[in-house]
Amino acid sequence: MRLKPAYLAVCAAMVVSGCDPDGINIVNGFDQPTETQTTRIGGSLALLPPPRKQIDIAVYAYDDQTGQQKPEDNFSSFSKAVTQGGEAILIDVLKDVSGGRWFNVVERAGLQNLLTERQLIDQSNQTYRGTTRSVLPPLRFAGIILEGGIVNYDSNVKTGGIGARYLGIGMSTKYRQDIVTVALRTVSVSSGEVLSSVTTEKTVYSTLVDTGVFRFVGVDELLEIDAGTSVNEPVGIAVRQAMELAVYSLIVDGAARGIWDFKNRSDGRHHIESYRNRGVVYRPQSETDTDAQG
Repeated sequence: MRLKPAYLAVCAAMVVSGCDPDGINIVNGFDQPTETQTTRIGGSLALLPPPRKQIDIAVYAYDDQTGQQKPEDNFSSFSKAVTQGGEAILIDVLKDVSGGRWFNVVERAGLQNLLTERQLIDQSNQTYRGTTRSVLPPLRFAGIILEGGIVNYDSNVKTGGIGARYLGIGMSTKYRQDIVTVALRTVSVSSGEVLSSVTTEKTVYSTLVDTGVFRFVGVDELLEIDAGTSVNEPVGIAVRQAMELAVYSLIVDGAARGIWDFKNRSDGRHHIESYRNRGVVYRPQSETDTDAQG
């Protein structure tokens, strides 16, 4: 039995709406959770040579200072363009540097919660154990505070596309570029001096591919089929990459200024020279060999 074109069009639309480009049913199926992917700069930070001495550092906040809402073409959105949990990402990045050997991060973002819990422990000991003073050790303090934030988010910095249609059959491609900018600085607790300051940015890419058929298959019968897919780079990953580059830049710049030093001075010089000459992350020989083998 011959199916009518209109019925075929409806079936095609249902198939396209029920599946994503990878063939996974997005109506009845769900992806399993995974850990956040390791970026290239994040991998280089993990392989960074250790410092001569671990640095006590504190992060109180790392706020969204852009004031930007999530860009939408057809309606007004009240969602923020970038993450509101910048300090959580920054702390995670700091703990990953050289396998946690560079920075000893003390808790300050949730300081009030920490103090409240310590107070509850002291009160319980005083009430039920008869202690007259705190049995908890003093809190560890930091010599350096990290300040800064997500300072800019420019949407639609660059847009474009191309398309063609012939006899009602066509295809078009569109793209958009946004830019997120972060700032990071180290502040000495003893003097209040800004020891080092860097600003980094990351481009966020979005693409849209659209295909369609629009033609008359009979005197009073119209066939119309549309299909498309879009790929949007996650803004959270882009913000993390910008933070990772900022942390790397602060480490190398601090080593160049004598604020701290690498345990291996030879590796430190390579990182400083690479940062000054090309502004890129220096990759140790072992990492380069691993990539070549892969």
